[in-house]
Amino acid sequence: MTEEKMTVDAEGYFKPIMDTVQRVITDPAGFYREMPRSGGLADPVIFVVSMGVVAGIIQALLGMLGLGPLGQSFFMAVASIVIVPIFAVIGAFIGGGILYLIWKALGSQEPFEVSFRCLTFSMAIYPITTVLGSVPYVGAIIGLVWMTYLLVNASVEVHQVQAKMAWIVFGAICVVLALVNVSSQLAAKRIAHSMNALQNMDKMKPEDAGKAAGEFLKGFQKGVGQ
Repeated sequence: MTEEKMTVDAEGYFKPIMDTVQRVITDPAGFYREMPRSGGLADPVIFVVSMGVVAGIIQALLGMLGLGPLGQSFFMAVASIVIVPIFAVIGAFIGGGILYLIWKALGSQEPFEVSFRCLTFSMAIYPITTVLGSVPYVGAIIGLVWMTYLLVNASVEVHQVQAKMAWIVFGAICVVLALVNVSSQLAAKRIAHSMNALQNMDKMKPEDAGKAAGEFLKGFQKGVGQ
């Protein structure tokens, strides 16, 4: 295969993906209004895998810099390049099924494939939200709000749901997920702090070690109780 042929093939593969990313980010209403509603699941799955690979690479780089949830493990940071796309595809099918039921309850007549496409193409923001996720609390909330905005556009333009109703339903889901996310981050922070104290017990005096053990149990209980 010549270099020119390889270049043409690469452009033929990446250009539609990049065009989709640009449309979803800059004009979500227009994208969903014109989104193909049939054609099988292959293209949406390829898109999710592509976004997952990019997000995995970003997550690996953040991990190597000591940022993000994988910052403590070089191996996990590198493994994320493979793990993230796999979980992205699994999450897309599960999320697509959940959204199908929600949109069905809101009166949509569209089949599962359409709901799956709405979700998978919204994952155009996945690489960006991966970067945002390295910012504690705020980053994840911004990502949730952005995804909510995209799903509202999909609800209106594809499933013919009234905008007000779409905002109420997906806005409520966004608030719940944001609260869960913040709570889980607080819990993880408490447990991590307690674990650090526990690891240093061998360097402490017996009375200090006892206090550290007590603090660990308190922190663990608070973390689990979130």
